Amino acid sequence: MNKIKDNKKELSAVQTEELLHTLKVRFEKNMIRHKGIEWAKVQARLEANSAKLWVLDEMEVTGGEPDVVDYDKATGEYIFYDCSAESPKGRRSVCYDLEGLESRKEHQPDNNAVDMAAAMGVELLTEAQYRALQQLGKFDTKTSSWIVTPPEIRKHGGALFGDRRYDHVFVYHNGAQSYYAARAFRGSLRV
Repeated sequence: MNKIKDNKKELSAVQTEELLHTLKVRFEKNMIRHKGIEWAKVQARLEANSAKLWVLDEMEVTGGEPDVVDYDKATGEYIFYDCSAESPKGRRSVCYDLEGLESRKEHQPDNNAVDMAAAMGVELLTEAQYRALQQLGKFDTKTSSWIVTPPEIRKHGGALFGDRRYDHVFVYHNGAQSYYAARAFRGSLRV
């Protein structure tokens, strides 16, 4: 299936139909992630917002397997996270941010998590969001994911990542310039 998109950041009718089908199947297969939420209401909200569909497609084609994980009663928004079992394959081997990337003297990766997330239209998961995701299943048992790093850590050159090992969720640090074949980032999107 060809996922070529134009600069308008809109999906074709066929791409929209395929994406909605994929999201519906995933939604129905993983009801534990979104108890009390009805797919018809999610789909209606998605169909009314083509820009958010484009973002969800970006999450999908980079291996994130986005799914609904919450509903914000105050705003009426559905909240999607990347729910792939391991960190999204299409986003691995990246530094944390541009400053980290530019500080590498050798072997620079092609991109960084913060800028990739912004280009896709998603937010990196916070530590609280990452821990909430881990309550819905076992994620990153062989990989790890960059998460939002507080400025007080980032100013010292560090960045945070999370993973699940020994049936426990860990949040730890690396230099923001580091990158690994098994580390990507997970995003969130409000629709």
